[in-house]
Amino acid sequence: MCHALVIEDEMLIALELENLLADLGYGSFDIADTPQDALACAMARRPDLMTANFRIVGGAGVEAVKAIRDRLGPIPFVYVTSNADLLREDAPAAVVDKPISSRALADACARA
Repeated sequence: MCHALVIEDEMLIALELENLLADLGYGSFDIADTPQDALACAMARRPDLMTANFRIVGGAGVEAVKAIRDRLGPIPFVYVTSNADLLREDAPAAVVDKPISSRALADACARA
């Protein structure tokens, strides 16, 4: 069963991502709303995929993704954000604009 870590501080968006990822075959999830929570979740259970918002409580999803990958090695990730232009240089294939399209998320997950 594939496990996803959703790094998002808006609960409705986190739940929407969980539902969309479930449609893509992910069967278990952790939701983290701070970089610290994200790292703790990833250390407790290594995710098969991470989604991260650019700005979250107490920092940035980008920082959380980097910290997790520094500790655990390469893990596929997708940024889901309303600030996509700020991220396209770092991860052009793995950025999904809000509002979230299920097709755009599926495509980005496949590329990640």
